[in-house]
Amino acid sequence: MRRTASLSTKLIRIGAGLLIVALASIGLTLWVTWQLEGGAAAVNEAGRMRMQTWRLSSAVQAKLPPDQVAALVGEFDRSLILLREGDAARPLFLPRDSGVYARFSEVERLWSVQRKAWLDGAMTEGNSSQVAAEAFVNGIDRLVLAIELELSGLTATLNLFQLVMMALAIIGAVVMLYTGYMYVIHPLDYLRQGLNRLESGDFSARVDVDTEDEFGQVAAGFNHMAQTLQSLYGELEAKVVEKTRRIEAQRARLEALYEVSAFLAKAASIEELARGFSKRVRNVMKADAVAVRWSDEANQRYLMLASDCFPSDMQEEERSLLAGACACGNLKPDARIRVIPIHAHEDAPMRHCARAGYESLVSVPVRMQQRLLGEIDLFFRSEVHLSSEESELLDALAAHLASALEGLRAAALEREAAVGDERAMLARELHDSIAQSLAFLKIQAQLLRTAVDRAQPEKVQRSLDELDEGLRESIGDVRELLVHFRTRTSGEHIEVALQETLQKFQHQTGLPTRLHIEGEGLPLPPDVQVQVLHVIQEALSNVRKHAQASHVSLDVVKGAAWKFVVRDNGQGFNTGVRHGETHVGTKIMRERAERIGARVAVASDPGEGTSVTLTLPPYPVATVNVGTIGMNLTEPSDLSS
Repeated sequence: MRRTASLSTKLIRIGAGLLIVALASIGLTLWVTWQLEGGAAAVNEAGRMRMQTWRLSSAVQAKLPPDQVAALVGEFDRSLILLREGDAARPLFLPRDSGVYARFSEVERLWSVQRKAWLDGAMTEGNSSQVAAEAFVNGIDRLVLAIELELSGLTATLNLFQLVMMALAIIGAVVMLYTGYMYVIHPLDYLRQGLNRLESGDFSARVDVDTEDEFGQVAAGFNHMAQTLQSLYGELEAKVVEKTRRIEAQRARLEALYEVSAFLAKAASIEELARGFSKRVRNVMKADAVAVRWSDEANQRYLMLASDCFPSDMQEEERSLLAGACACGNLKPDARIRVIPIHAHEDAPMRHCARAGYESLVSVPVRMQQRLLGEIDLFFRSEVHLSSEESELLDALAAHLASALEGLRAAALEREAAVGDERAMLARELHDSIAQSLAFLKIQAQLLRTAVDRAQPEKVQRSLDELDEGLRESIGDVRELLVHFRTRTSGEHIEVALQETLQKFQHQTGLPTRLHIEGEGLPLPPDVQVQVLHVIQEALSNVRKHAQASHVSLDVVKGAAWKFVVRDNGQGFNTGVRHGETHVGTKIMRERAERIGARVAVASDPGEGTSVTLTLPPYPVATVNVGTIGMNLTEPSDLSS
């Protein structure tokens, strides 16, 4: 391979040479054109001098005043000076030729001889002015002829330059075409032929590399690519088979993981979940038996939750294992998946597994947030070697099992907490309503017993009336509690629940109600809706018990901060004076409102009705569980006081 200049260097050299020749030709052409323009202007100026000569002769013969003749002489002087010195701005100058300068010197000599005669008036006698003018015009004609001869030579030179430039253009085009063919098209054609052979499946195609320019480098790269493709193609079929096998294995693992995850999501109990998981893991890993063990809090004992194809006698013996008593249930906090060989030996910890014919045990720890929960044991009757993909699959299955079991446990705790909340709410409602009435009835019963013992019929009758009124109040409280317990929110919209609450109140009391809602605002969270409903129900309960109203309205203003206003046209009361049950009801409403960051304001005047306003903060959130909001549980002895 010979060493040559690079393609860019070659193209730059050729282009620079052509550029220099073109610039030189253009410069010469411009110079010749400049000379032609200056000579042509000089010819025009010399022709004007002939006209000025005849004008001067006519002025002398017409005997014009001397000053006019002097002006014509001065104009002639300026024309000679212009021809002698030239004018680059026009341009105007005499050609640089000795013959032209000789003719111009002759004109200047004739003018220097005739100038004084023209100014002194010596040309007025006879036809001397005409003879002098004719002689001077002949000199000017010779000057013009000399200039025109020089210009014709320049014109011929210009034509020659143009022909040369045309020839140079043709030669440059031929050179560029030849250069392009030799340095670009020809190498590209070789590369194209190599590519065609490569496309047709001939991976032995090579391109001859005889230079070190860019195309030589591309050709070397093409040869290397062809060699690489040839070697890859030889191994492609085996690699495709191997890759297909790996993809199929990954697909099977993903399908198994999806199936197990779907099953765990639908399992309703721990027993169902553990049994189904054991069966599916055994099928996925092609194991001979599977056991799922769960650990206690101290990781000292492992309980078998479920198994699949595990010998029944071993199930009874290993239903509960002490940590370290066997290879199963012998996990450290940082344990990973292990493959444990089983040796047939009577004194070995795994003698039961050996008698059952198992040769390998795979122990998979089950963790939840770095906490060891248990393990999955897979038994094989042959030697086992787990791949990294199988280990990752077992880790993922164990993580899904831990999440599912924790989900079931959390759901059970949630149901237990919900039952506890309902009981706490029921206890609070009973304490705030019926317990107070029962305490009042107990006091009236004692007063009745005292009046009967003392034979006081008036007090007996009054106590009976009080007992009757208390019983009616208790019945009303029970009905109101039933209404409260049946009231539910409906997702993000509280309007339906408010309408249902007013309808139940109207059905219970017979009072007409009105609900007015205006504005736009973000929906309230469900737990906040429950507290709002409880406050409104407490306000309506106070209306039923104490207001003696004939109409009740509920106005709701939605916005950044929601506002609920319960109004009645009842008897009202003095807010500055404490009223027993009314004060208790107001306290209950404020306790509920505080749990969601809201405020309760009560406005009332005797005879003017009452309004209860609940104002929520922006983005309200309940701080405690719904069922225990506002709970002030008392001991059982308090209920009887």
